[in-house]
Amino acid sequence: MRIADRVERVPPSGIRRFFELAEEKEEIISLGVGEPDFSAPWAARTAAIGSLERGRTSYTANRGMRELRTQIADHVRRYDLDYDPDEEILVTTGASEALDVAMRAFVDPGDCVAVHQPSYISYVPGVVFAGGEPLAVPTRPENDFALTYEDLTNAGAEDAEVLVLCYPNNPTGATMSRSELAEVAEFAVKHDLTVLSDEIYAALTYVGEHTSIATFPGMRERTVVFNGFSKAYAMTGLRLGYALGPPEAIRAMNRIHQYSMLSAPTTAQYAALEALRSCGDEVVEMRDQYDRRRRFVLSRFEEMGLDCFEARGAFYAFPHCGGDDERFAEELLRQEDVAVVPGSVFGVGGEGHLRISYATGLDELRTAMNRIERFVDAR
Repeated sequence: MRIADRVERVPPSGIRRFFELAEEKEEIISLGVGEPDFSAPWAARTAAIGSLERGRTSYTANRGMRELRTQIADHVRRYDLDYDPDEEILVTTGASEALDVAMRAFVDPGDCVAVHQPSYISYVPGVVFAGGEPLAVPTRPENDFALTYEDLTNAGAEDAEVLVLCYPNNPTGATMSRSELAEVAEFAVKHDLTVLSDEIYAALTYVGEHTSIATFPGMRERTVVFNGFSKAYAMTGLRLGYALGPPEAIRAMNRIHQYSMLSAPTTAQYAALEALRSCGDEVVEMRDQYDRRRRFVLSRFEEMGLDCFEARGAFYAFPHCGGDDERFAEELLRQEDVAVVPGSVFGVGGEGHLRISYATGLDELRTAMNRIERFVDAR
């Protein structure tokens, strides 16, 4: 059977390869998965169960339940985002589906899509699957991995049609200040770029307040914001996300969504509705626990003498391992039973780093960091 060229162009996930290696051994401590170790708040789980008990197992509106879209509109006002639930919000099967639909809605074959790197591993494949041409825009540790006007210019991003942003960032944990985002907004307006802004870690911001690029002058009409319930509400398996954008953008995305997905899972929508209504305290508690773990991991890397970028959001540390990151990760896994992800799988600028997820219990983190220290001392 012939496989489409655009699929053949995309290599298997580098993260998946390490998961498969980890599965070969028992007693592994995995710091590789970007998944909360908490369960979804009980009220959200109860709402999901209740929806099933009431027999609510049919499709919803393609765009998602209006009650949920209205609740999302209320929720995002905390970030100074104002969207009409009838025309400007699309509920999707995870933020991943929102990203995929957006790529197909805004990228024509051959279009250039600028993706700052290091960044989440699904962006570049998403561009390729849509027929576009990815353009890597490296970010630098000396700029705290923030994207700058200079980075965009040096990479030739003025020729792009679309720019993908992810702050707070996976894998670095970097965030961007208002003044830093203003530079990127200026570039996007000047060169007429559509911006796809993945803000799924917005609620997990530890230093300062999250700012969306859609709030800058001239940006709302050219930006689609993604968010979801996987990270902040620990609802990864329920697969629910959403997109915010101007009416013409949401109409275009919904045209694809209604043929490919019809609607997001109904049970998950009821869980998400309750999560937004009553689970804010649990989100704050989870964020505070991640913050304690973040500070612990940073202090341990400092004690080991490994330079580690101070993450300000998400739940990842991004230490510099001082050499071949793939070899470091493989040897660490084989010798000390600790799974981490090589930074190079996240693109340009990730080489020589490791992504460490601290969405893991503190006791397990202590053991893992002790093993990493022993491994580093023995090298």
